Amino acid sequence: VTKKVKSMQMFHTPVTYAMQGDRVGVCVTQFDPKLLERGLICTPESLQTIHAAVISLKKIQYFRGALQTKAKFHITVGHETVMGRVMFFSTAPADFSEEPLENAFDFAKEYLYQEEYLSKGSKSSEENKENDQTGEEQLPRQQWALLEFEKPVTCPKLCLVIGSKLDTDIHANTCRLAFHGVLLQGMEDKNYVETFLPKLKVYKLKHKEGQVERVLDDYSVIGRSLFKKETNIQIFVGLKVKLSTGEDGVIEGGFGQSGKFKIRIPSKCLSLRLTEISSVEDIETLSKCGLILIFTKGSQLQHQFRSRCINS
Repeated sequence: VTKKVKSMQMFHTPVTYAMQGDRVGVCVTQFDPKLLERGLICTPESLQTIHAAVISLKKIQYFRGALQTKAKFHITVGHETVMGRVMFFSTAPADFSEEPLENAFDFAKEYLYQEEYLSKGSKSSEENKENDQTGEEQLPRQQWALLEFEKPVTCPKLCLVIGSKLDTDIHANTCRLAFHGVLLQGMEDKNYVETFLPKLKVYKLKHKEGQVERVLDDYSVIGRSLFKKETNIQIFVGLKVKLSTGEDGVIEGGFGQSGKFKIRIPSKCLSLRLTEISSVEDIETLSKCGLILIFTKGSQLQHQFRSRCINS
């Protein structure tokens, strides 16, 4: 319910304005004061009532344990604390060093779904470390979360958000505040799953494994055990793959009729290692040395929330 303020008094004296900290009596048009328990006074359109939100966030370093996607936290936003479910996401590892975007969110970009908030020692960051050729732990400079509230909350734009575990034992010597952040985009539509989530391009990486069968030249290898014989490999042409030797390649097309395919390796520096692989006669050893990883992405976000709504 939104009503216009007709007049104000401060200690029985009419006033035309009030500021934070003032105590005033307010006359509201066509409103029964008995119906009001608690409300907010604000300039028009400065507050929003939202069902979900996208926030940028940082983990509080004193909080023990991982911040897991799908976990529930006590979310303090505006003047309320409600339960909320979180889903974390970041840029792709290749873009981890990008300059953070302050107080804004780019809906044109694609983002990578995370099972948990990436921090030093987290499981996901250790996997990134293993996949990185330098062996260094890879962490993004900025991370985000999608918050889904159990009930709507009213708050200003770009407000502070605090996530905590208030159900933790108060006598335990542990920090109950888990993360803090800034609310970048609120979702006022109750049907945000259908109307808003399709705009949020969050993908979950999947991968399949194949083997290098042999080397054609310094720039090309033949792969197998990735596609079935009847698979139309043309739809995968141009898809990036990664070899266990660390190099990146691109699928150029099929090779024969048995599901084999040709991979183009732009970097010639691969030739020495692939020469070693191609000289190995043992097929089992060859398969281990020439492992191919192919990464595909599928939009998981909308399906995930839609199935949750159906199940609940």
